[in-house]
Amino acid sequence: MSILAWIVLGLIAGFIAAKVVNRSGGSLVLDLLLGVVGAFVGGYLSTRFGGPAVSGLNLMSIVVATVGAIVVLVIYHAIAGRRV
Repeated sequence: MSILAWIVLGLIAGFIAAKVVNRSGGSLVLDLLLGVVGAFVGGYLSTRFGGPAVSGLNLMSIVVATVGAIVVLVIYHAIAGRRV
């Protein structure tokens, strides 16, 4: 999968994850960037633990990337919330 497809998938996953996490006062741009990171994390963890590989812009890849993005956003908001 090309890096451009990973970025597009991450933006989609980041948008969905931002709506699921639903933190008020958060930056949409930051949530989208963390979603891209989450897509990489979700894809890595999925293949590492024997799950489906992220193979393109399909439904399973979006689910895996969204789960990774939710994990990254929850961790980020937990850490950032403690600093404030």
